[in-house]
Amino acid sequence: MIRISALESYHPIVLFVFFASCILFTMFFMHPVYLAISLISSTLLLGKLVGLRKLFKTLLYILPIFILIAISNPIFSHKGVTPLFYINYNPITLESILYGIAMATMIVSIMLWFRCYNLVMTSDKFICLFGNIIPTLALIISITLRLIPKLKDQIKQISNSQRTLGMYIDTGSILERIRSGIRILSILITWALENGIDTADSMKARGYGLKGRTTFSIFKFDKRDGIILGIILLLVSINILGEVYGYSSFYYYPYVKNMDFSVMTITFNLSYFLLLIFPTIIEIKEDLKWRSLISKI
Repeated sequence: MIRISALESYHPIVLFVFFASCILFTMFFMHPVYLAISLISSTLLLGKLVGLRKLFKTLLYILPIFILIAISNPIFSHKGVTPLFYINYNPITLESILYGIAMATMIVSIMLWFRCYNLVMTSDKFICLFGNIIPTLALIISITLRLIPKLKDQIKQISNSQRTLGMYIDTGSILERIRSGIRILSILITWALENGIDTADSMKARGYGLKGRTTFSIFKFDKRDGIILGIILLLVSINILGEVYGYSSFYYYPYVKNMDFSVMTITFNLSYFLLLIFPTIIEIKEDLKWRSLISKI
C-alpha cells in the first residue's frame, strides 16, 4: 500500500492560499518570534513531506546560505548604537548582528516554504487554479517550473549512458572532460528541442488555443475544503489584524525593540503558530490514522 501526502488530497485553492499567506507573512513579519515560528513550521512540514534523511540533506545545503547572510550584514552594515568590537575601525554592532540573523532566518524560511510548495502544488494543480483565468500565463509558468527538474533528470540519464561508452566528466584529463561535457550538452540540447516539438504537436492535437475548448479537472471543492479554507482565512485575518495594531512589528535599528509578552501579543503569536503548523498537524493526524489502518491488516 502506498500512502500519499494528506495535503495532496485538498483542493488547489486551499493549498495556494495557505502557502501564499505563509510566504508573504514570512517576508513582511520580521519579529523574532514570528521568524522562529516560520522556520520551525517550514522545517517540520518539509520533514513530514520528504522524510528525515532528505530533510537533513536539504538543511546541509541551506546552512552555508544562512551563515553567509548572517555574517555579511554586520560586516557591511555598521548601523546600531551598541558596538561590540571593531574591524579596521569599523564597528560591529549588536543590532546589525541580530538583523543579519533575522534576515538569514527569513530567507531560509522562504526557501523551505517554496520547497514544500513545489512538493505539494504540482503543475496540474496550478493549471487547475489559474487555467481558466490566465491560461497562457498558467501554462508558461507550469512548463517553466517543470523544465529544470526534467533537465536535471535527463542529464543524469545521458551521463549514465555516456559512461558505458567511456565518456566521463569527472575523470581523465581536462581535455577529455571538456569533450565529454560538450557531447552530453549537445545531446541534452537536441533532446530539449525534440521534446519541445513533441509537446507542441501534442498540444495542437488536443485542440489547445481553439475557441470553445473546454478543460477537465479532477479536483472538486467539497465541504472539507471549505472548512479548512475557512480556518486558514480566519487565522490569516487575525494575523493581519495583529500587524495593523503593531503586535507583529519589530525594529532592530537604531536599537533593538524590547520584547512584548502581553496577553494580546501571545494570542497573536499563537494564531500565527496555528496557521503555519496547521498542515503539519494534518499530516501527523493522517499518518497516525494510516498506521492504525496498517496495524489492523
